[in-house]
Amino acid sequence: MVHPLLFLQFISSKLQNILHIGGEAANAIVYTWVVIVFLLVIAKLATGGMKMIPSGTQNFMEVVVDGIENMIVETMGEHGRPYFPLIATLALFILVSNLIGLIPGFYPPTANINTTAACAVIVFLSTHIVGIKHHGFQYLKHFLGPIWWLAPVMFFIEVIGHLSRPVSLTLRLFGNMNGHELVLMIFFGLAPFLVPLPMMLMGVLVSFIQAFVFMLLAMIYIHGSLEEAH
Repeated sequence: MVHPLLFLQFISSKLQNILHIGGEAANAIVYTWVVIVFLLVIAKLATGGMKMIPSGTQNFMEVVVDGIENMIVETMGEHGRPYFPLIATLALFILVSNLIGLIPGFYPPTANINTTAACAVIVFLSTHIVGIKHHGFQYLKHFLGPIWWLAPVMFFIEVIGHLSRPVSLTLRLFGNMNGHELVLMIFFGLAPFLVPLPMMLMGVLVSFIQAFVFMLLAMIYIHGSLEEAH
C-alpha cells in the first residue's frame, strides 16, 4: 500500500512536469492545489454521511466550524454570521497551507508572497464590497472624518491606511512562514534528525497563530466597514 505522503509528493512532481515550471512558483501552485484537494476531501468525508450523533471526521469538523463561528460572533456580533463562509475558508486554507510545510519534502504555499497577496486582496476587496453594499454611497463617509473642513486631509490619510492593509496582511504572513521555512531547511541541512524537532513544534504554534491573526484582522476590517461613520 502506497503511503499517503509519498502519493502526494508523486502527484506534486507530476503536476510540476505538466505545468513545465520549477522553483518556488511551481511549488506554490502545486501545493495550493494539494491543500484545496485535501480540504475538499475532508469536507466530503465530514458531510457525506452526516448523523445526528456525530463521530469521526464529522465530529472533528463540527468542533472546528463551531469554534470559528463563535469567534466570528464574539468579534463581529450577530451580523457577522453571513461572512462565515469567507472567513472560515480563508482561515482553514491558511492553516493547512502553513502546517503542510512541516512535512519533510512539502512546501507551504503561504511561504510564497503571491499566495499571501491573493488572500490579502480577497480580504481588501471583500471589505469595501461589503461596505458599499451595506451603506451605499454613504460608505464614503468612512473616509472623510468627523469634521467637514478636514475631509480632504482625512480622505488622503484614510486611503493610505486602507491601502496599507493588504500590504501588511501579505508581508506579515509571508515573512513569518518564509522565515520559518528557511530556518527549518537550515536545521535539516545541519542536523537532519533531532535538532529540527523543536523548530517543527514551534512551527505548529506559528502556523496556528498566523492563521488566527489573519482571520482576526479580516473580521476586524469587515466589521469596520459595517459600522456607521462618525
